[in-house]
Amino acid sequence: MTLSPSLDSPVASPDYAAIKAKQQTVWGAGDYARIGVTLQIVGEQLCEAMDLHAGQTVLDVAGGNGNASLAAARRFCKVVSTDYVETLLAKSAKRAEAEGLAIDYQTADAEDLPFADATFDNVISTYGVMFTPNQGQAAAELRRVCKPGGKIGLANWTPGSFIGQLFKAVGRYVTPPAGVNSPAAWGTRDFLDTHFGPYVQSIEAQPRYFTFRYQSPQHWLDVFSTYYGPTLKAFEALDVEAGQALRGEILALIDSRNRATDGTMVVSSEYLEVIITR
Repeated sequence: MTLSPSLDSPVASPDYAAIKAKQQTVWGAGDYARIGVTLQIVGEQLCEAMDLHAGQTVLDVAGGNGNASLAAARRFCKVVSTDYVETLLAKSAKRAEAEGLAIDYQTADAEDLPFADATFDNVISTYGVMFTPNQGQAAAELRRVCKPGGKIGLANWTPGSFIGQLFKAVGRYVTPPAGVNSPAAWGTRDFLDTHFGPYVQSIEAQPRYFTFRYQSPQHWLDVFSTYYGPTLKAFEALDVEAGQALRGEILALIDSRNRATDGTMVVSSEYLEVIITR
């Protein structure tokens, strides 16, 4: 919520509909699937951590280009993959078709899932639901559609991670929507305890690391400024001088975390792997 200027002034609520409409444009820009496929290992690891069994029902929320959806389908689960960006679902469907995997695709808003209460044995999201503007509502929807005793599995970037710090760097140049928390809030224990703790049996959260491996720091920046919607749109919104300054900050961030000594980029970014028993 935004801060009111006085005790007597009402607190303005964010216009979530407008924010989501803009987000859809952002995520539809570029070609996120070009980046998303490099994160496949995260979906595989999450499905293993959840101990998925063949025949179980799985809902992938904000499934994007399908990393977690495909991982669950490979384990012979009955998978429904959702996102509010249809082009991302189409990319996922092509991958599933190429592998001969059966996945049900449905366009859906993570804050208003079109499923009955307690429908799924498992609900998953890898770097997806964390980008919803109304975080409390999205968390409530994950709980609602998961069966009692079922599992909710999440992979969320942490605030101090490479990607979490990238969010902060971009936010210094392009102002985030007023009243909306950072997506990286989902990568904190406080957030999980607040939005899931009172309603579930248990929460297990383990720090994990995904490693970005690129030809060079400049190669990473070129890829993300071309194909990753949030970065692409940020640079489009900036003039030349501000754009160069942001590029400099991002390259400095990469340099501070790059363990490669051969000119390539090898940067690990922490995320929280979360297994919630409903």
